[in-house]
Amino acid sequence: MPIVKSGSGLGKFWGREQPTVTEVVNRSVDPVAGLNQPGSSEQRRQQLVAIAKGQPSADRSRARYLLAVDLLEQKQPRQAIEKLQNLDVDYPVLAAPVLVKRAQAYELAGDQAKALATWQQLLSQQAQNPLAVEALVALGRNNPKYWEQAIAQFPAHPRTLEIVQQRLQQNPKQPRLLMVLARHGLHRKGYLDVLNNLVTNYAAQLTPQDWEAIGFGYWEKQLYGKAGMAYAQAPLTARNAYRVARGLQLGEKPGATRAYQRMVSKFPNAPETPLALLRLARLSEPTAAIAYLDQIVQRFPAKAGEALLEKANLLEKLNSEKSASEVRQTLLTRYGQSNAAAELRWQLAQRYAAAKDVATAWKWALPILSQNPESELAPQAGFWIGKWASQLGKHQDAKRAYEQVLSRYPQSYYAWRSASMLGWNVGDFTSVRQLNPEVLRPATRPDLPAGSATLKELYQLGQDRDAWAIWQVEFQNPMQPSVAEQFTDGVMRLGVGDFLDGIFMVSFLSERDQPEEQSQYRALRQQMGYWQALYPFPYLEEIEAWSQERQLNPLLVTALIRQESRFMPGIRSSVGATGLMQVMPETATWIAEQIKLKQFQLNDPNDNIKLGTWYLDYTHQEYSGNSMLAIASYNAGPGAVAGWVTKKGMGDPDEFVENIPYNETRGYVKSVFENYWNYLRLYNPEISQKVAQVSEEHPDSKG
Repeated sequence: MPIVKSGSGLGKFWGREQPTVTEVVNRSVDPVAGLNQPGSSEQRRQQLVAIAKGQPSADRSRARYLLAVDLLEQKQPRQAIEKLQNLDVDYPVLAAPVLVKRAQAYELAGDQAKALATWQQLLSQQAQNPLAVEALVALGRNNPKYWEQAIAQFPAHPRTLEIVQQRLQQNPKQPRLLMVLARHGLHRKGYLDVLNNLVTNYAAQLTPQDWEAIGFGYWEKQLYGKAGMAYAQAPLTARNAYRVARGLQLGEKPGATRAYQRMVSKFPNAPETPLALLRLARLSEPTAAIAYLDQIVQRFPAKAGEALLEKANLLEKLNSEKSASEVRQTLLTRYGQSNAAAELRWQLAQRYAAAKDVATAWKWALPILSQNPESELAPQAGFWIGKWASQLGKHQDAKRAYEQVLSRYPQSYYAWRSASMLGWNVGDFTSVRQLNPEVLRPATRPDLPAGSATLKELYQLGQDRDAWAIWQVEFQNPMQPSVAEQFTDGVMRLGVGDFLDGIFMVSFLSERDQPEEQSQYRALRQQMGYWQALYPFPYLEEIEAWSQERQLNPLLVTALIRQESRFMPGIRSSVGATGLMQVMPETATWIAEQIKLKQFQLNDPNDNIKLGTWYLDYTHQEYSGNSMLAIASYNAGPGAVAGWVTKKGMGDPDEFVENIPYNETRGYVKSVFENYWNYLRLYNPEISQKVAQVSEEHPDSKG
């Protein structure tokens, strides 16, 4: 893959004699993911040395700091101390990190007196800074009161949690310390054991706030039954009451219906109440269900459309066709702009299309783009409006529909299909494999909308582990984060290699439903950093090398890896699929025999991509280079896909995708190609420029 790195060598950089420090960092470290780029360390060092020799400036201070960090990692403390001399004064935004590195350098050099003095200086001058924990930990080795101070003042800091776990290993019967882990150790090993221990052995000592933290922990670990029972003893809020009921329902525990009823009674006007009523309707017999749905229609107009669609479907099951038709008509006339109206219109459009009445299908789909543009069905409807218009000979209408999808929904799978229909050089199902697109990696990291100046500076310098530790203290509201906090948390997770949760935190922002939060989310989507976070580029060297070896489009391989594993090399599925490309062990053994590979580790990125790309090439060969069938086969297995082709034939490939009988595989195919399209539109200069010319939503590349 011809990766265009943003500025290379030591010469001029966009008209300047030398790059800035952040540009140096972003050329040597993945701008979003924080992973080191191969072969970049010596060039990076030379550039930083050149900057550090310049006139006093912010960039000179940055270079000195980064060189000192590198020297410490190389066990050269004396040289590091020289770089750090007076840097806390010259570089105040990183005064605390400078003092930490200086104390560590003195310790490494064996100068305990100066190390102790520097730790004391850090405590004296930066007592409220999260990095003061480092001093408390160091001083606590000789005086336990400092460790107590760390636990009391900075309980969320990773270094504090190490102290807590160490003390619990010595004496596990300490509920106070167990609660520290329950509140702040969500991602630490043994977290569920901590929650279970508290619930089993110390329930009588727990406060309602403790139970809320425990409930949140179980919820995040998807143990919903346990979460519901914990929330039942938490402070009585609408959110907690809803989670009691939903937790019991998802956990298949008794009492969910009564819990929903209590929630609705206690909080009749809460934001969670209409959803609770909808859940109640689905748990109740028809007469009671209709009464609950009518309450939603009467009291919560924003959710009335969904309730009416549910009611119409229920009446149809009861053979009340006339009543069901009347309810649907009410939905379309009074709540025609709701997502439920879009769902109804699309159901009818699909029904007529299946009956080969394309003209009527087209007419039912048309209002979705005008009346329901925010519906998740709108991109799909828009694309098929174009397809059906083309079949009806309305070629100008078809062109306008495809352009509308690209304009309004540029991130969607259907935008890729629309671009292909318009003749853009983006590939289609039979040609995408052969493409080898140019890729321009981002020159800067996303701006963090939350966090301290110190945190943001460390992040921009690629010091992700240090920034992450500070963020653990500064992230005060993980149970109900703001939009800015949630995005920052997601980006920070990417920086430390937690791509699974990082991408989730960023993508889940789309679920915000309060008007102010929706506005903040829409503003965030206009920034390139948001999309870079959703579509990071780790493991580029391995992906490029093995894609070229297998003659595969490297962006298609990247797209598949994102879908399979979210770039987590050690991830393992419930059936044993392992690593970046989720290769089954028996499949890996078979592939290794074919390529005469004697040893491999599936959790090693290079080995996994080597084996996975061979298999992806194999599935392409099985289907004569058809990437849609190859991707479907990668997910469902060659036998299943061959059966579908034999039974139904290929026909129109878009119809084939929509009619894949496995829901998982149908969604998988669309997701992989949507990933591919987003990598192409964000990082390929040609396609990015074309999308920017037609799209209302394409982000500013400088954002």
